[in-house]
Amino acid sequence: MISPLRRSGFSQRSQSPTRGTLRIAETFTSRQGEGELTGTESLFIRTTGCNLRCWFCDTPYASWHPEGEVVSIDWLADRFLDSGLNHVVLTGGEPLLPAACEALCRLLQRLGAHLTIETAGTIDRPIACDLLSLSPKLASSVPDPHRHPKWHRLHQERRLPIPIMRRLIAAAKCHQLKFVVDRPDEFDEVEHIIEQLRVDADRVWIMPQGTTAEQLDGALGWLQPWCRQQGYRYCDRMQIRWYGNRRGT
Repeated sequence: MISPLRRSGFSQRSQSPTRGTLRIAETFTSRQGEGELTGTESLFIRTTGCNLRCWFCDTPYASWHPEGEVVSIDWLADRFLDSGLNHVVLTGGEPLLPAACEALCRLLQRLGAHLTIETAGTIDRPIACDLLSLSPKLASSVPDPHRHPKWHRLHQERRLPIPIMRRLIAAAKCHQLKFVVDRPDEFDEVEHIIEQLRVDADRVWIMPQGTTAEQLDGALGWLQPWCRQQGYRYCDRMQIRWYGNRRGT
């Protein structure tokens, strides 16, 4: 698919350069595997660095062991134009951590991108996006207190700032909540967070914790019926079924 910008002959390279850099773990094109836009071809921009440390993090190269190169905002804008796609997913790590993400988001939207931001919602930035994909972290996400005492404390302190999450939701054109659920005894906490955030049930997506198709299948019997009962949407992490748990997907 050729983007409207390409069809019109627009090129960011002819524009004035935008100041700002970000450390990026990877960029790649793939299908969105989670949430409302599942199946949508998108350019993924993954920042590196995170202010949380979920024990089950499936991108440790952007959190526990951050990797990446510093690139300019203009380079990322050109990457979008070269992709020929209309959708961009800004993810991490925690994409709202670097201050330059504000300029990047403004530029991508000025270029006509449909912008999804995947965030834990712990950092307050004046950013508007087309879809805020907010993933509150449950109490069970904290790392082991004996192996990682510092991160156990910081993660617990930072993981659930409800006022910040409400402001991010209010600024977005559209929003979805995504929860990673590992056990049925987490249901009450999920419902309490949804109530605090004042989000309708049909904007909530529930995902099983797991990195293999077998683990996802193992949660179907207890998680999917609860989602139907509560009016939530069951989120089968399709990128794992399509590609396996690997980078660049």
